[in-house]
Amino acid sequence: MKRARSLPAGAAGAKPMVAVVGRPNVGKSTLFNKLAGKRLAIVEDVPGVTRDRHYADAWALGKEFVLIDTGGFDPHSDDPMKEGIAHHVELALEECDLVICVFDGATEPLPADREAVDLLRRSGKPALFVANKADSPRRQVESLAHYELGVDLIYPVSALHGHGFGELEEAIARALSSDTPEHEDEHAPERVDPPDLEIPRVAIIGRPNAGKSSLVNRYTSDDRQLVDDRPGTTVDSVDSLVERHGHRLILVDTAGIRRKRSIRKAGVEASSVYHAIRAMERSDVVVLLIDANLGVAEQDAKIAGLALDRGRGLIIALNKIDLLSRRDLEQAKTRAKEILAFAPWAPLVTLSAQTGRGTRSLLDKIAEVVVEHRKRIGTGEVNRFFEEVLERHPPPVYHNRAMRLYYVSQVDTAPPTFMVSTNDPKGIHFSYQRYVVNQIRARFGFEGTPIRVRYRGKRKKE
Repeated sequence: MKRARSLPAGAAGAKPMVAVVGRPNVGKSTLFNKLAGKRLAIVEDVPGVTRDRHYADAWALGKEFVLIDTGGFDPHSDDPMKEGIAHHVELALEECDLVICVFDGATEPLPADREAVDLLRRSGKPALFVANKADSPRRQVESLAHYELGVDLIYPVSALHGHGFGELEEAIARALSSDTPEHEDEHAPERVDPPDLEIPRVAIIGRPNAGKSSLVNRYTSDDRQLVDDRPGTTVDSVDSLVERHGHRLILVDTAGIRRKRSIRKAGVEASSVYHAIRAMERSDVVVLLIDANLGVAEQDAKIAGLALDRGRGLIIALNKIDLLSRRDLEQAKTRAKEILAFAPWAPLVTLSAQTGRGTRSLLDKIAEVVVEHRKRIGTGEVNRFFEEVLERHPPPVYHNRAMRLYYVSQVDTAPPTFMVSTNDPKGIHFSYQRYVVNQIRARFGFEGTPIRVRYRGKRKKE
């Protein structure tokens, strides 16, 4: 085995993360839904409805970012639930690149608003201040009362009606643009050479104490990562370029949790999701590492769902099998397949990072998934296949109209993406769309990678 060098985290670039914070019932979730372009967060006129964070890929003027909705910040509450929400907000401030602080433009500033501004000042994070519910000229004037909090600029908006969102999105795009000279840090370390895109990047992701650092150390033969049986001992993450058993790849190890303070269980889960998102943005394949003794949990399913949403290759790896009997291992595998049934195409590998058992098989599987993730099928071959599919099972009638699929082509890889020309994209039922994806897998494989199939109306000249 030869270890060539280490790359700093973020060498390949990742989508910036933007957190929406503020006290309860100021309209954070409505603003989140508006920026995300879809209804994702629960919206109700009751304080404290959003108790956890919601995540969405969003963009402003062509600038892509990950948007995070947080629960209401109320630092003076004795309610344990609200204390947990406040802790999640603090985690968001640690992990995110930009913060959108939301006020209620229809009311006078409250002490909780001042606390939020003070918290942002202490964090040192770039922030935009928004006065929501400014849905009339009078409300826009009233919202200016929040300047007494000592902020430089306030954006009056109405998340419900969309007023003021043009200026807000321009501000977000400006704040996230790091390629202009005024945002460059003269004291920052020199940039490394751009990574070789031919070398697959593999993110090792999992809950704290799943054995991520032990696995990386096994592959690098270097106790570079601190290994302890207590969760949270990985303080930072460094990408490692490794060669082993004929495979060459970059391992993106994730810091399961930052050891800045004592963190409650809820904080552990929140932090692991932040790190998972960042690692996935820089990777081709995700290895979801699970402690086989503890089994698959809801948090593992959430991480697998994030990988699926981002179109990353996915491998499920059950670690610490040396501590299980054969019967217990079979039960663990069955349980994993049940909970992660939404990704049946993801291969499952068993291993022991401690003893090395199964680690070579994992490398082999990673190489196979990378090939499938980047595979391209010729247009002629895929159209001949589709003719067979249509002959066996044509799409159902929609509103007394026969649905036609004219031709198909693969338009992208990583993940494999197909475009189907049809007479009415809205008429293709979701069950038939699922059938098409399953047929593609049955014919062409694509093990370990999600498949995207998009439908568009046939142009007149076609």
